[in-house]
Amino acid sequence: MKNEEVQKILKQTKKIYDDVAEKYASVRKEPWKEMEFLFGKFLRSGDKVLDIGCGNGRFFESFTKNDVNYIGIDNSRNLLRIAKDDYPMGSFVLASALNIPFEENIFDDVYSIAVLHHMPTREMRIRFIEEAKRVLKKGGNLVLTVWDMSEKREQGEKKGLFNIFSLFAQRLDSGDMFIPWYGAQDCYFYSFRMEELVALVEECGLRVIEKGEILIGKKPYNNLYVVAKKI
Repeated sequence: MKNEEVQKILKQTKKIYDDVAEKYASVRKEPWKEMEFLFGKFLRSGDKVLDIGCGNGRFFESFTKNDVNYIGIDNSRNLLRIAKDDYPMGSFVLASALNIPFEENIFDDVYSIAVLHHMPTREMRIRFIEEAKRVLKKGGNLVLTVWDMSEKREQGEKKGLFNIFSLFAQRLDSGDMFIPWYGAQDCYFYSFRMEELVALVEECGLRVIEKGEILIGKKPYNNLYVVAKKI
């Protein structure tokens, strides 16, 4: 995709989250209990932690119950307003994951729950991980999760079901898809395969120490996770 199309997708995704913030926050108010191990297992008391794409702050208590110093960033002003209202004791900053407003090597842990799959183009996904790595201390952990949309990816590649209404449909790469999201049309997602996610993280110079799948809810639906260390 051309740069102007990439920027349009980023702006469109941000607008969608701003527009659906109230509905999103009401539905996704509580953390996913199936992900709790990601916090208790890798956080240590006193850690300084960055939550990239904190949204409405739904994981705030999952972090702080482990006695860490928490900062959340998100580029949705409306979701951050909800986070600040619900957790006035928290530190929430309006910022882009692609331009994190902090110095290098200051966080013990960096988390990103279900954000990376909104990054269009491989170069932008690398930039996302490189920014997270930049602010992470040596020896610190990067914890990433993305949706496992492999089934939708296979269906879309066979039938084009998820791209036919998109203005960008003729210029999509394999794994790109646009699907309805909380009533909004054409919300961009990238469908990762596990081996691709691991390879991307390792290409950025991080060492993967754990990976796996997380089944969420009664249906259930699947998430991929990777934990990587800055060496």
